[in-house]
Amino acid sequence: MPVTRRQALVSAGAFAAASSLPLNGQTQSPASDAPEAEPVCLSDFEPLAKAKMPPMGWEFLNAGAGDEITVRWNKESYQRIRLKPRVLVDVSHVDTRITLFGQEHAFPILLAPVAAQKLVHPDGELGAVRGAGAAHVAMVLSSYSTTSLEDVSAAAKIPLWLQFYARTDHGFTRELVQRAEAAGYRALCMTVDMAVSGARNREVRARVQLPPLPLGSLNILGSKLDPAVSWKDVEWLRSFAKIPLLLKGVLNPDDADRAVKAGVAGIMVSNHGGRNFDTVPATIDALPLVVEKVAGRVPVLVDGGIRRGTDVLKALAFGANAVLIGRPYLYGLGAAGEAGVTMVLNILQHEFQVAMALTGRPNVASIDRSVIWS
Repeated sequence: MPVTRRQALVSAGAFAAASSLPLNGQTQSPASDAPEAEPVCLSDFEPLAKAKMPPMGWEFLNAGAGDEITVRWNKESYQRIRLKPRVLVDVSHVDTRITLFGQEHAFPILLAPVAAQKLVHPDGELGAVRGAGAAHVAMVLSSYSTTSLEDVSAAAKIPLWLQFYARTDHGFTRELVQRAEAAGYRALCMTVDMAVSGARNREVRARVQLPPLPLGSLNILGSKLDPAVSWKDVEWLRSFAKIPLLLKGVLNPDDADRAVKAGVAGIMVSNHGGRNFDTVPATIDALPLVVEKVAGRVPVLVDGGIRRGTDVLKALAFGANAVLIGRPYLYGLGAAGEAGVTMVLNILQHEFQVAMALTGRPNVASIDRSVIWS
């Protein structure tokens, strides 16, 4: 439903009440355990999460590839983009709704796939999906989940998509896709920017070890990534998948064009959060060229570096249909469990509504390049 200014203010009040919930589901003492100040923006959750998370989980969540230059660029590139507001526009009624693959979303914001969430919080993916449900935000589950895709589906009150990698064992991949379809997942996201694992120096130094990954009969750690993955694998997947297939990890516009011609349902402009290959461009810098090449034939989504509602607005202005956030909601999960995920999303949603109002954009369709100060 469209969100009015009054509803946004009510939502902000609800967030303030939720912010006082115990962190990680534990009772806070009046003095020592309570944070000095309640989080009011996404960056406020980082120190709260670091204080509560195991050191290995913190290193895993924050690690990037190589010198972590792309990790830094992802955020800095948004900060360099200036907005061009319009005034005296009626924004008493701000409509944030979008539609993707026939499914309406209250906001153009989804949860990106992040592996091994029990390294962040004992509730893992169940905490994330419940927190997302309270904020009415769809979630993309990682195939490296520490909770079975069926258990996540059973706990979900929002649409779920499944992310996966190309594997040398095609039987493994087929069974994973069919399980996702049987469990009610709405789309598939094939990660294509990780034919091999990159230079993950920080993870090696921290001696990161993944916890058990309970995918039933599927031995996900025993099925190796396929360095021979090619467009033939996309054709093969499309031959039996019954739900939309998106390619995640596209930066080159020529790859985006070929993907559309191969019949994929959508493109995710992503650099893996800077986790696998360093010094590739920030996703917001790659986005406009991909959008130009795709030319509206399929939806284009983007992740990486989004920390503010203004970042969401900027991504949409450059042509994205929706954005995904990764680390920010995991900071919320690490700090306060499922309530923390909801708090992070409520803040980002409210900031996006404010950004729309202050740039004179009453609905998502009105967000275009004219909102960018060239």
